Amino acid sequence: MRSHYCGEVTESMIGQTVVVCGWVHRRRDHGGVIFVDVRDREGLLQLVFNPEDEAMFATAEALRSEYVIKATGVVRHRPEGTVNPNLKTGQVEVVCTHLDILNKAATPPFPLDEHIAVSEEVRLKHRSIDLRRPEMQRIFRLRAKLDFALREYLTERGFLNIETPMLTKATPEGARDYLVPSRVHPGQFYALPQSPQLFKQLLMMSGFDRYFQIVRCFRDEDLRADRQPEFTQLDIEMSFMDENQLQTLIEDMLRVVFKSVAGIDLPIFPRMTYAEAMRRFGSDKPDLRIPLELVDIADLMQDVEFKVFRGPADDPDGRVAALKLTGGAELSRKEIDDYTKFVSVYGAKGLAYIKVNDLSQGEEGLQSPILKFITPGAIKGILERTEAKTGDIIFFGADKAKIVSDALGALRVKLGRDKGLVKLGWAPLWVVDFPMFEYEDGRFYALHHPFTAPQTNDGRDFAEHPAQALSRAYDAVLNGYEIGGGSIRIHQEDMQKAAFRTLGISDEEAEEKFGFLLSALKHGCPPHGGIAFGLDRMVMLMAGTDNIRDVIAFPKTQTASCLLTEAPASVSTAQLQELSIKLRQRDVKKEGE
Repeated sequence: MRSHYCGEVTESMIGQTVVVCGWVHRRRDHGGVIFVDVRDREGLLQLVFNPEDEAMFATAEALRSEYVIKATGVVRHRPEGTVNPNLKTGQVEVVCTHLDILNKAATPPFPLDEHIAVSEEVRLKHRSIDLRRPEMQRIFRLRAKLDFALREYLTERGFLNIETPMLTKATPEGARDYLVPSRVHPGQFYALPQSPQLFKQLLMMSGFDRYFQIVRCFRDEDLRADRQPEFTQLDIEMSFMDENQLQTLIEDMLRVVFKSVAGIDLPIFPRMTYAEAMRRFGSDKPDLRIPLELVDIADLMQDVEFKVFRGPADDPDGRVAALKLTGGAELSRKEIDDYTKFVSVYGAKGLAYIKVNDLSQGEEGLQSPILKFITPGAIKGILERTEAKTGDIIFFGADKAKIVSDALGALRVKLGRDKGLVKLGWAPLWVVDFPMFEYEDGRFYALHHPFTAPQTNDGRDFAEHPAQALSRAYDAVLNGYEIGGGSIRIHQEDMQKAAFRTLGISDEEAEEKFGFLLSALKHGCPPHGGIAFGLDRMVMLMAGTDNIRDVIAFPKTQTASCLLTEAPASVSTAQLQELSIKLRQRDVKKEGE
């Protein structure tokens, strides 16, 4: 039907007859001549309709935005003064000899102009139209290119693309599983996978040595701007490699594909321990482009009577930290109140501060409602340790360590963005030496997952001291986002059972829920490890957007709804009966009760 895409018509084709198809992007009438910008996935092309051909000219006059057309014409240079250097086809235009309207279009719900602000709700409801916009077309061409580059890189290095099941078994802590009822097994359910974790480990036990898969995964959890209930994951596993070898290969893969797909030169990935990341940045995925850092000051507060600081300073699970913002003394009271409200989301009960108006005047040059509660020695120590100067502001966090790290870590990022402190460029790193477990609600949980190997060959060692045990896990971080997480796996049955016991999973429960894994482990399992990357998040970073919904063709909202199809939706009673399911009606209180 067509000879060329619109974006492929260039100066090299001057004098040639071409046939193009696409959507009417814009129509302009100029002095008896009609100009039409026609658009397809490759770009825009200007068509010219002269009035000499009355029938074709009348058809061109009838064109409206988003009509689907087919046009035949001769390529020529644009007249002097009309060249558009911002378009790939901006040097040429097509003088049309024939025009067909393939389909008319109703007025679109919003203009397809990149500079027109449209609410996300409207865009998602009319997603097929939103995806026509050149910016969205650019993003999904980039995504397809990344997909191909990853497959090519891994295939060339001996990785096999192997599919794993979509219908599997619910996990022991399966509150985040999407369940699928079985018609042929009444009352029983499959679960959609949150990850192919166990299956890829089984593939290593089966001798495939190097596996990868670009796979859909599902997680029924509260959403954020960079998360979705269904997402795409680059899943990788390999045998007979330690973490250093694995990280080296993966780092090379990232640098190669970022360069080939988006022209981005990623620097070498430094390694940082989890403990250092939390101490300096309050996050296990620090954005190293932001020059702000947290400073621990608990030792300076142990002689202070102010309970807000003294309590966490004396608590082994507490933390007292400071965050200095250079030039921050100019912040207004309203701005400080807004930042106080911001950190409250992370559990902080307040946001104490000291403004350094004039360092040369000592305490007289400081401004803060908490100065009267802090000893002169502590104030001097804080100023020295934070290297505060005249014009700075120092924020404080004092509470349980997690609350302080979360709150000040998030404040660090917000201040960096609000005050234009984020450096241009790319700042990757590996975060390593994660704790094996975290303690919450009276029990231990796996920080990554229960199959992560500890940094010990003795299962009794980490079982007796789980709070101090470190794992062989590693996360790939880029510009403040965790783009990939992985680990060396447990490959011995006894070690895996010890990990389960530490997590409160008895031998009987482990056999019931993971018997297939334990059986495979005792039949000759090689040392192995792997990593999984959020493909959506990688595209988001490459595309320069901060909203993951921009890089997924048909995403869900933050309430896990699809505005396009109106999913999720109720189903018929007949369907429920066939699945042996009966819905329980929730009690609805009458208004006023």
